[in-house]
Formats: sequence, structure tokens, C-alpha cells
Amino acid sequence: MTTSSVDMDLETVFNAHFRKLVYFSFQIVANKETAEDIVQEIFLKYYKNQEGENAHAAINNLLPYLYSSVKNASLNALRHHKVEAKYLEQVAVSEVDEDYIATSITRAEVIAELHLALEALPEGCKKISYLSFIEEKKNQEIAQELGISVATVKSQKQRSLQLLRLRLKPEIFGAILLIFLSE
Repeated sequence: MTTSSVDMDLETVFNAHFRKLVYFSFQIVANKETAEDIVQEIFLKYYKNQEGENAHAAINNLLPYLYSSVKNASLNALRHHKVEAKYLEQVAVSEVDEDYIATSITRAEVIAELHLALEALPEGCKKISYLSFIEEKKNQEIAQELGISVATVKSQKQRSLQLLRLRLKPEIFGAILLIFLSE
């Protein structure tokens, strides 16, 4: 049998079974383009590997070979997709972790600067600021704990902020405001 007749037989098989094989692959990979690529790749591999007289004999057994090859290639593609998805998920988690770590480091540095700056404040401002910024207590709670009015707490916090603004670098003071105003 001539090579051109084998080519015609292969073309006939391709035309007759391509859509069925794509549908079969699609049932596994759930993506039409991937399924089409898999089937085309299987036909291409078969075409490249056929040799002379054995090619015609192989055409007769081609359909079981094609289904088996498409199934295996589809399963491989599915596994590859799952590995890629897992990797992308890990990268996304890693990026989130890196952002979280960077934010945590920045926050820790800002809090350390705040502690140093609070130590330099007058005693009344220091105590109220510590309770407000570090222990994150509300004005009412601070007033009750110290036995003073809420108005005194507010005025002492205002005074503290003015003194902190003078003592801290603008970016540190801004970060402190962002941290404590966003909570």
C-alpha cells in the first residue's frame, strides 16, 4: 500500500472520528480547546510514527489506539492542570503571606517608635496615650480607669498627638495615625 493511500486512510479516520475523540477528551479535561489540542497532538504523533507497510495494518487498529492515547493524554493534561492550579494557589498564598509579613514588620517598627515617643511625653499624656494607642481602650474606659472625665481624656489625647507629631518623623506619625484610625 502506498504512503498516499495510508495518508488518505488516516485523513478519513481523522475526519470520521476527530469530533468524537474531542468530545471524549472534553469529558475528562472540561476544556474544548485543550481537548482539541490533545486529539490533534495524538493524530500528529501517530502520523509521524507510521512506517511503510506497517502503517496500513495499524490503520485497522487505530481507533482503540486513538481512544487509549486520548484518554491518557487527557488524564496527563488534567494532572498537569491540577499541579499548575496548586502551584498558583501556593504562589498567591505566598504573596499574601509576604504582604502580611511586610505589614506586620512595618507595624512592629511603628509601634516600637510609638513606645519610645510615649516615654518622652508628660506623665498624664503618657498614661492616657498608652491606654488608648497600645491597649486600644476607648475614651470612656480610660476615664473610668483613671477616675477622670471623658473631656480630660480627649484633651490629653489631643495634646499627646501634638507632641508626638513634633517628636516623630512625619512618615512614622502618619503610619501611627493609619494604624490606629483604621482599627
